[in-house]
Amino acid sequence: MSQEIQLRAVSYDHPDAVKLNDQVQIEYQERYDGEGDVTFLDPAMFAPPKGLYLLAYDASGTPVASGGWRSHEANDEGYEEGDAELKRMYVVPEARGLGLARRILAALEADARAAGRLRMALETGDQQPEAIALYLSEGYTMTDAKFGHYRFYDSSRCMTKQLNPA
Repeated sequence: MSQEIQLRAVSYDHPDAVKLNDQVQIEYQERYDGEGDVTFLDPAMFAPPKGLYLLAYDASGTPVASGGWRSHEANDEGYEEGDAELKRMYVVPEARGLGLARRILAALEADARAAGRLRMALETGDQQPEAIALYLSEGYTMTDAKFGHYRFYDSSRCMTKQLNPA
């Protein structure tokens, strides 16, 4: 199936992106027994060259996975100069285990690196062990220096990976 998967850059407010975002929000609500991720995200944050939003489509044209990155500079939310933040990585349940998250992650890292970003940063939660395992296996390390909207939550897990220049 992976050969049939196409990655496409779309805007964060593209209807297919909104559809997958709605699905991941439901999953967040179930896993964290409450609200979804309320981090403020604007479509302009993912517009190249300051970011990128990708969708994976299966052979029938159905969106099955998403992910994006957005630029950050040093700020009061704990980000460092030259950071790229990973957001909204999601694979629909029926497409899990096919390597789609790894494909999207690799494409996002390459794009952020080409855009001159120095470090990929992400925030996930302790109720997402699959995500944590993926990121650790791809060279991310846990950091005690937390960042992002949920940096003061005990369930927050922050991870980073250095991006070597292109």
